[in-house]
Amino acid sequence: MAVSGKSPRWLPMICLVTAMVLWASSFIALKVAFRAYAPMIVIWGRMVVGSLCFLFLLPLLRQVRLRRRDLRYLVLMAVCEPCIYFIFEAKAMELTTASQAGMITAILPLLVAIGATIFLGERIARHTVAGFVLAMVGAGLLSVSGETTADAPNPLLGNFLEFLAMVSAMGYTISLKHLSSSYSPLFLTAIQSWVGAVFFSFFLLSPATVMPTEFVPLPAMAVFYLGSCVTIGAYFLYNFGVSKLPASQASAYINLIPVFTVIMGFLFLGETFTRLQVLASLLVFLGIYVSQKRPHVL
Repeated sequence: MAVSGKSPRWLPMICLVTAMVLWASSFIALKVAFRAYAPMIVIWGRMVVGSLCFLFLLPLLRQVRLRRRDLRYLVLMAVCEPCIYFIFEAKAMELTTASQAGMITAILPLLVAIGATIFLGERIARHTVAGFVLAMVGAGLLSVSGETTADAPNPLLGNFLEFLAMVSAMGYTISLKHLSSSYSPLFLTAIQSWVGAVFFSFFLLSPATVMPTEFVPLPAMAVFYLGSCVTIGAYFLYNFGVSKLPASQASAYINLIPVFTVIMGFLFLGETFTRLQVLASLLVFLGIYVSQKRPHVL
C-alpha cells in the first residue's frame, strides 16, 4: 500500500505537533508506570496493547504488498525503534528525570542531519556542525549538573542512555523515510508494534524481570495510555508527517518535545530545573537554532 494522494499543507504539521505532545507525555506516563511495574513489563505491555489495537485493522493491512528488497529496511526500522530505542529509554527513565530526558531528545534533528550525510550522501553545512557541538555541550552540562534524587538516582548515566536512544531514533527516521514512499504510515506503525511485542516478550523470561503481583490502577492506566495513544497515535502521526515532508524538516519538530516535557514534568511530577540546568537547556536550544540557519556547505 503506497502512500498516495495530496493532503493540505498544514495537515502534516498538525500531525507532527500532536505527535510531539503525545511523545512528551510518554516521559510522564513512563515515570508513573515505573512506580509500580518493572521497566520491561511496562514496555512489553505497551507493545502488546498497541499490537492488539492493530488486530482490528487487519483487513486494511492485508492489502499491503511487501517487496523483498525492502525487508532489510523494515528490519532496521523495527530494530532501531522500538527494540533498541525502548531498551535505552526504559533504563534512562529509571535514572533521570522526565524533564531532562525530554531535553536530550532535542539533539535528534542534528543526529538525523548527520545520519543523512553518512548514509544518504547529503552534504552537511558548517552551521549544522557548529549547532551540533553546542547542543552536545549543553546536553553534557545538563547531565553533569543533574541532582541525585529518589526519582533520578543517576542523571548523568540516564541522560547518556537517552542520548543512545536518540541514536537509535536516527536510524529509525532514516529507514522510515526510505520506506514511506512505498508503504502507508498505518502499516509501518503496525510492524513496529508487532515486532516490539515479540521482541520484548523474551525479556519476561529473564530472572532480572520482576513480574507484577498486584494490579495498581494508575500505573496500569499509564501502560494502556502508552500502548494505545502513544505507540499507535504518536508513531502513526509522525510516520504520516515524515511521508509528506523531508526527513530533516519533519525531525525538526522533535525540538518541541523538551518544551512540552518540561511543562508536563512541572505540572504532573513537580519537577524543576536548577539555574545551571536552565542555562544548559538554553545552550541546547541555541545549538539547534544555529543548526537551522542556512549558510555555506562543507
